[in-house]
Amino acid sequence: MVYVKWAFWGLFWAVVVGFLHYTLPQRDIVRIVNTYEERQDVTGWTKVFWAASDQSQERLQSWDVQFIQAIDPDGDPMVYRNEDTGWGWPPYFKFDTANLYTDASDAVSSKAEPEWYAVTHYGWRNEFLSIFPNAVGIKQVTGPDARLIPWFNIIVLTILAAFAWGIWARWRRFKRNKIEPKVDEWTDGWE
Repeated sequence: MVYVKWAFWGLFWAVVVGFLHYTLPQRDIVRIVNTYEERQDVTGWTKVFWAASDQSQERLQSWDVQFIQAIDPDGDPMVYRNEDTGWGWPPYFKFDTANLYTDASDAVSSKAEPEWYAVTHYGWRNEFLSIFPNAVGIKQVTGPDARLIPWFNIIVLTILAAFAWGIWARWRRFKRNKIEPKVDEWTDGWE
């Protein structure tokens, strides 16, 4: 029974951490090498990884998606999609896809004269499932070793940790003051 309990809590925390890792913003320092637009067939269970910014788009099985191709400082390729999130989840309220696409097109640089940018995004990249992180902003940085402190993530995770600790402390107090005395009262004389 102990294994079931640990498996449940392990699975629960894996889902919570996975959800936070997917949803919270991340920043990559990259050199932008190209931007393009492509028609994507969005069907099956991978549809959850694509942004549908309005109800009409949710009914479609394919739509045009803008992409930003980049190279990280180690020379590895990275591809970001550029879609509006609208009022949906995650709550980035992104409505400036055209502006971001223009900024990314203007930021294209060569290997000989690199310009480095911090691309803010959420989501994961998976080549096998054709999943791309969604870029929500770009900002020029001084170089590939620029230091970026994720203040937003620090604040959100601190608030979530405080909330979880508050619930846990209240549950412990409730259990100690209400549940355990009743269990002791019911089990008196069982020995």
